[in-house]
Amino acid sequence: MSHRTGHSGASTMVVIAALAGNFAIAVAKFAAAALSGSSAMLSEGVHSLVDTTNELLLLYGLHRSRQPADDEHPFGHGRELYFWSFIVSLLILAMGAGVSFYQGVVHLRSPEPTEHLVTSLVVLGVSALFEGSTWIIALREFRRPQGNAGISGGGPSE
Repeated sequence: MSHRTGHSGASTMVVIAALAGNFAIAVAKFAAAALSGSSAMLSEGVHSLVDTTNELLLLYGLHRSRQPADDEHPFGHGRELYFWSFIVSLLILAMGAGVSFYQGVVHLRSPEPTEHLVTSLVVLGVSALFEGSTWIIALREFRRPQGNAGISGGGPSE
């Protein structure tokens, strides 16, 4: 297996881990919304579902970037990963900002006292576990090609 293939496989594994984590968080938030009737939890569930969709787009970009060169793309499709990453960043910005703005206006117009605090704290804890697990997988894959060199990569000047 070449270094490029191994690195690409590691990237895919990290994106799949993030996809699974975001999906699990979305399920937890939607369950909390169903149990508590909280519109904030419902909004957060939608946010996590958007994150899950973003991971699917990144997987698609990784898949497309591995396509071999052809007549239309003589240098290959490697840049497609950057295109899909850009689309993901736009979606995060647009959807995140849109939902946050909408929720902000709704809650400024008719504020409500905090309810279902225990449910929210449980979802926060579950989310931290899933996000932490994803982060550990990503860090492990990031460090793998560096060996003992550390995050800075080591080198002659260090």
